[in-house]
Amino acid sequence: MARSRTESRLVRRFAIAGAEGGVASPADQGRAHQRLLVEEPLEIRVDGTTVATTMRTPGHDFELAVGWCHAEGLLDGVELRGIRYCATGSAVDAGFNVVTVETSGRGRPVEPRLNPMTSSCGICGTDTVDRLLERLDRLPVGAPLSADVLSSVTEWVAADQELFRSTGGSHAAAVLSPDGRACVVREDIGRHNAVDKAVGRMVLDGDLPATGSILWISGRASLEMVQKAWAAGVAALVSVSAPSSLAVRTAERAGMVLIGFARDGRFTVYAGADRVLADSEVGIATRCVSEDPYI
Repeated sequence: MARSRTESRLVRRFAIAGAEGGVASPADQGRAHQRLLVEEPLEIRVDGTTVATTMRTPGHDFELAVGWCHAEGLLDGVELRGIRYCATGSAVDAGFNVVTVETSGRGRPVEPRLNPMTSSCGICGTDTVDRLLERLDRLPVGAPLSADVLSSVTEWVAADQELFRSTGGSHAAAVLSPDGRACVVREDIGRHNAVDKAVGRMVLDGDLPATGSILWISGRASLEMVQKAWAAGVAALVSVSAPSSLAVRTAERAGMVLIGFARDGRFTVYAGADRVLADSEVGIATRCVSEDPYI
């Protein structure tokens, strides 16, 4: 059963239309219908045990649940037996807000997150950095990445951001091949959810580890995003915004290329700069490593 990811709402709009006496004043533009991004809770269970509740945009829920479990290491070394919605309570749509991931009880035990996570929540303080990273091996050194490709991925992914075009309210994540071809693009009200949906699709398709691939995200590059990228095995994490200091240090520890401010044909390399090569003698990579045009 298809779930709507947007809903219509009647709104009243104002805009600065002119000035009287040198002072601009907002003019009433009237009422119009506008699409809003839907936000609902999703409870994630592993073999019947609730492990997390997150606020998300309905759609690709199985991918979200699997991607979250993968990032937490709950599926390491176990066979995924099935994924299903669980009908609970009397509400008509309650069954579509609970997803169970089945591993026949072989998944790694996890401390349940009893309090709901917001759509922007990742680790949320439930684990120390060392506990999150001790299970992840350093990434293999792969082929150099093209600066021309990296400078263009934001524009390429934008063409697939349908929810953002209709609502202006969604984050996006995309897994791309080294030549910039989009393998999977997912959108959600939460940036962490968008990544989990994209990675979850790769898990279900048997395409992990995504060695040599690029993970593009529309939000800032925090520790949680680097952790998810590392768990997926991608070569580079590319963000349109800034990384945190801990994200940079973690990317260096992982052997991952970390790029920020990837927009308008430019980007800044924060980790793994020697693995980004310009396609011309004086290229984008050299300029971006030496200076940050956005700060």
